[in-house]
This record gives sequence, C-alpha cells and structure tokens, in this order.
Amino acid sequence: MSEPPFEIDPKDLIEGLGKGLKVIEAFDDDHPRLTASEAAALTGISRTAARRFLLSLCHFGYAATDGKSFWLAPRVLRLGQSYLGAARLPRLVQPFIQRISMQSGETVNMSVLDGHEMVYVARSNPPRYVSIGYQVGVRVPAHVVTPGTAVLSTFSDELLDEWIAEHEFTGFTAHSVTDPAAFRANVLAARALDYWTTDQQLDAGLRGIALALKDRRGNCQGALGMTLQMQAYTGEQMVEQLLPLLREAAQALRPLL
Repeated sequence: MSEPPFEIDPKDLIEGLGKGLKVIEAFDDDHPRLTASEAAALTGISRTAARRFLLSLCHFGYAATDGKSFWLAPRVLRLGQSYLGAARLPRLVQPFIQRISMQSGETVNMSVLDGHEMVYVARSNPPRYVSIGYQVGVRVPAHVVTPGTAVLSTFSDELLDEWIAEHEFTGFTAHSVTDPAAFRANVLAARALDYWTTDQQLDAGLRGIALALKDRRGNCQGALGMTLQMQAYTGEQMVEQLLPLLREAAQALRPLL
C-alpha cells in the first residue's frame, strides 16, 4: 500500500503542476490522441487551460501535435523511469525475487497498489526462454490479479469497503470476479490465509499466487507474486511448492523494509 499523503500547507501547492499531470494521465489506451476539448472534458479543467498545458508539454518535449490533436512523446517515459531508478524498494526486492526465480524456474514479480491498479515495479530475469507475467511498469486493475487481493487483505474493513465502493469491477474473462460482495469475500479469505491464489481472472489459461509484503512495522508495502500456466501447476502444487519460497523471501525482507 502506498504511503499516506504528507500534509502540505495549501500555500505551498502549485495547482498548475497538478493539473498538468492530470493532462498527462488523461492519455490511455482509449485516448491515445486528444484535442484540447477532449483533454478538458477528461480532466475537468477549461479548454483554454487544457490547450496551454498541452502546448507546454509539446514545448518541453513530452508531447507532440499536428495542430489539432495531441499525443504523448517518448520523453514522457522518463517520468516513470525516474521512479524505477530512484526508488529503494524495487532495488531491495530484486535479488530476493531473482533467488526465487532460480529456485522455481518461474518468473517472480513485485507490485504495489496505486489507487485501483496494481503497478508492477520489479520482475526477476526469466530463467526460461518464454516467461509468463507482467513487465515492469504495467498497470492492471487490482481486482483481477492475485497481488491485488493480497494487498487489499491488509486493509481494515472500513478502508476495504470504501475501496470496493469506488472500484469499477470490469470483467476480462468468464472467470473474472465482478460482483463486489464476492470480491470482498475473497479478500477476507485471503486475510485469513495470509496469501491468495486465482485462476484465469485476467487471462485465460493463467493462474497466480501472491502474498502481501510487509515492513518491520507490519505495514503493507506491496505484494510478491507469480503468474503461471495452468497446466504447469495445480492450485495445490502452487501452495505446496511455491508459497514457501514467497514466504521465505517476504520474511527475509521484512526487517529490511
């Protein structure tokens, strides 16, 4: 779970910076190109302000335009890369997940919850020619990946209910859990088990196992997980063979976090 926001005196805030970042975040798979009017509608700011932000992004190399539509430029990747290069957590976790990968022959990931998405921030180098799982930087709706349930299992009942009430439970396969009550029951079950497994929630033919990664104060910092072909392991085999490896790494990391 991400750290709670630091209390800042409103006089020290630069509202324009926040609005500019909202404009960047407005671009996604459904909106690869935006006009100033479309950006304004998606961000809730005026068309004039949206146009100025978009033109400023072009000026500084973070976007491009044909005079009407705007799109992000490769330079914007530097923003995410700055986190991966500077953040302590992914670098600290990397040798531990690499060890699990060598022991199991599988790819291991570390992910963190960002609002309603899990963001994959560390990944073992695949020991196989063909690897399974998500690349660093990928964002996935939290309700359809095993680490999401694992992280949410550390929430209090009140925070969990708030999160569920605000979440959009989109289905991706016939097995996706899209009923809020059923998802809540899964989270509570994961809390009791201290780990979770899922089958074919996001992609057909894949199953996953994950557990929450906690620091020495007991606060959740993310999740360690593995995504596997269904024919490679049964659910019972995942728990018997892979869960001990994940738990050993989580326990070793805890005093370091």
